[in-house]
Amino acid sequence: MSAPRIAAPKIAALFPGQGSHAVGMGVDIIRAFPAAQGVYVVAEDTLPGLPALIEGGPLDALTLTANQQPALVAASVAAYRAWQAQTGLTPAFAAGHSLGEYSALVAAGTLALADALRLTRRRGELMQEAVPVGVGAMSAVMGDPDVVREVCEATPSIVQPANFNAPTQTVISGEKAAVDAAAADLKAHGLKAIPLKVSAPFHCALMQPAQDALTPDLQATPFAPFAFPVYANVTAGANSDPAALPDLLARQITGSVRWVETIRALADAGADLFIEFGPGTVLTGLVKRILPEARTMNVGTAKQVGDFEL
Repeated sequence: MSAPRIAAPKIAALFPGQGSHAVGMGVDIIRAFPAAQGVYVVAEDTLPGLPALIEGGPLDALTLTANQQPALVAASVAAYRAWQAQTGLTPAFAAGHSLGEYSALVAAGTLALADALRLTRRRGELMQEAVPVGVGAMSAVMGDPDVVREVCEATPSIVQPANFNAPTQTVISGEKAAVDAAAADLKAHGLKAIPLKVSAPFHCALMQPAQDALTPDLQATPFAPFAFPVYANVTAGANSDPAALPDLLARQITGSVRWVETIRALADAGADLFIEFGPGTVLTGLVKRILPEARTMNVGTAKQVGDFEL
């Protein structure tokens, strides 16, 4: 009698956003796996000097939003392509946290890597230019997200939930005075608000100039058919329609990153292995907070690619 077949897992590929960067990220993968080396070739052709910045820094230059965004796309896509070539596996779904949505779209084959690098460089420039330094702020709030929503809605001026990262972790974003006022009110409600060191107030209405300016670039970008669905930040739902992408990616700039809903939706769709591709372990940590029993893995180093086993 033959042994029962073990069903292959339905993989959800996850891609990190800003804050996961580090000098040298993904360089060992580039050197070890030919499938990843083409990423650097495209990166150098598209944004000359980007591979050298990733490999050697300095960190303050790499951290600049306009550099960090395409650099993270390059590092994340390199990890994904090395893993796919090494294993022959293909995810069932993908999702990316904010900027990471572009990496997810490259993995799904709907967005060319060169276009993703150009768009994220432009996106980073526009987001940084949208609000003068010191005008905006962001804070991480620990506590009930419904209370966070209510306080933001009741606060004068612009402040809104920017990232629903975990069941009890929500990031708020907006005008500095409004964020400070909301933080004080949240403290009175028993919640804790921690100011974040960011260069601009992302994912709020103050980013409208960036959204407006990037929209023509998105509309002019060719999008191919999807190899698998990508879950959009602004809807927390699966998308396989290339024609929907210019609107979804434009709205993402001012809209909330609905990460908790996204991870739960992926699980409901049958995802039973969540793999974070690229530097850091932020997203696998968030998955564990959202779905404590979820199976997670990281693919961000050459060793993790080479040692990968289901």
